[in-house]
Amino acid sequence: MRNPPWLTVVDDTIAACITHHRADLAGKLERRRALLLDPRLRVPVIGELNQGKSQLVNALVNAPVCAVGDDVTTMAPTAIEHAEVPTAALVTDVPTSGRRAIGPADAEPARVPVPVEDVASETLATRRHDVHAEIGLPRDLLSGGLVLIDTPGLGGVGSRRTAATLAVLANADAVLMISDATCELCASELELLKKVAKVCPAVTVVLTKIDIVPRWRRVAERNRARLAAAGLPVKVVAVSSSVRLTAARTGDQELNEESGFGELVRCLRQDVLGRGEALAGRSAAAATAVATEQLLTPLKRDLAETKGGQLGAAHVQYRAAQHRLEELRRRSGRWQTMLADEVADLLSDIDYDLRERTRKIVRIAEEFFEVADPARTWDEFEYWLADSLAETAEINFAWLIERFQWLSTKIARQVALDEAVPEAADTADLLDHIGDLDPPRIEKFSVGQQLFVGLRGSYGGLLMFGLATTLAGMPLINPISIGAGAAFGAKSIWDERGSRLKRRQATAKTAAQRHVDDFFLSYSKESRDTARLVQRRLRDHFASVVEQLQSGIVERATEAKRAAEADLADRRRRSQEIEVEVDRLVDLHKRIQALVPPAAPRRGLTA
Repeated sequence: MRNPPWLTVVDDTIAACITHHRADLAGKLERRRALLLDPRLRVPVIGELNQGKSQLVNALVNAPVCAVGDDVTTMAPTAIEHAEVPTAALVTDVPTSGRRAIGPADAEPARVPVPVEDVASETLATRRHDVHAEIGLPRDLLSGGLVLIDTPGLGGVGSRRTAATLAVLANADAVLMISDATCELCASELELLKKVAKVCPAVTVVLTKIDIVPRWRRVAERNRARLAAAGLPVKVVAVSSSVRLTAARTGDQELNEESGFGELVRCLRQDVLGRGEALAGRSAAAATAVATEQLLTPLKRDLAETKGGQLGAAHVQYRAAQHRLEELRRRSGRWQTMLADEVADLLSDIDYDLRERTRKIVRIAEEFFEVADPARTWDEFEYWLADSLAETAEINFAWLIERFQWLSTKIARQVALDEAVPEAADTADLLDHIGDLDPPRIEKFSVGQQLFVGLRGSYGGLLMFGLATTLAGMPLINPISIGAGAAFGAKSIWDERGSRLKRRQATAKTAAQRHVDDFFLSYSKESRDTARLVQRRLRDHFASVVEQLQSGIVERATEAKRAAEADLADRRRRSQEIEVEVDRLVDLHKRIQALVPPAAPRRGLTA
């Protein structure tokens, strides 16, 4: 016997699920395949609470096999199929990956026979969620393989009952969606219809309780309009279960047609029983389409990420290394210019500071020798001058080292390094530039020199006053002229002492100035030499460090480039593999779509 076209598509989809390590999807499709090969056609009756589902099933089979009432009455699914004699049983479901399936299963379920007349109460009494009822009735409607399944109401607090209903929907060949005529289809019912249409293309809406709603036709038309607006080409059939049961008891065919069940039965016969193979193809297409969509979604996402997604870690590291190397090269030119400019400014500042400090020392020395006698204070002055010059050298050199430390830190930040700074020059030889202060030449004012200066000065006084007194008749040498000569001699000696002091002070000032100038020249040269030495050390140090950094960055960039190229090759290989798999699934999806012919206007359950 030739296999139906959908069977090959289902088998290929199962194989694709196994290839992509989706055992869960493969298991669902295998169970769905087994049910599709079963000649029976399962039609769940679903809806929200208190919509009249159970009463509609009772009216279709003309038997009170489903519990009805104002409260929650359907606790577990109830399957009604054809049997030569009435039978009923409570069946414990066999778990299949967390979902129950009514129909053939790998394991044999436990069955507990119950009387047909008691099955409704027994089903209502059970509180177990792994039990469902199976009923067999000798009905002509069911003889063609139709299986009606009454399901627990959707919504409310019974989440397990909702799960049981959704499990039944997964294995449905057609679905009857129940909604009473007291109100139009609500948003939750429209959303439910959209979900049902994805897993089971054959759906019809049954409008119940039309016998208690005078304007049910208007409600039916509004429901059709809402279904069309939602893009759901679903047929709406209006029925009254109470009128149907009354017609069955009385045998009134006209009343039966008025109940709407005549049209509903014809729909079941023509669009379900009369199109079993087409429904199987549609159901297979729906189940496999869902599976292939779940397979394609992650593949397409992976393909998009592979082609245009974020770069891998190797690419990021390679770009970071390139950026670091370029930045280091840019900064290399800047830090060398900075070093040269800062050292030039530093030499200018150091020279100015040294000059200012030595000039201050010279001014103090000049002020000191304005009043002090070098002959008496030279030793004290020499000690003070040496100490002042030593302090000047230490302060100036400390500032030089401090500026270089600041400069080295600034350059290290510029180059973005965390390297140690080379040590500065030794300060032990700073005092060598002070030298010994040569004392000024001091002439001694001896007694003989003082006597000679006194006689030279007294001669003029003696002669001048002697001549003046001769006019008064006194001799040239007299007491007055002798006194004047003595006074003039003493004055000459005193003036000579002052002149000699001024010469000694001037000589001392000159000696101090010359000594400070010698210190300035010697220390200034040493300071400049030290600054250039530190500059060369800093330049060589940072150049060496930058070269090492560049070598390390180049090495890491090379490794990152190789890793990035390998990652890119792996991405391309992976992209090609994904494209091949996507193309296979797309071809499979096209074959699935070919199973569903274009919808044509027809009278019956609309896919």
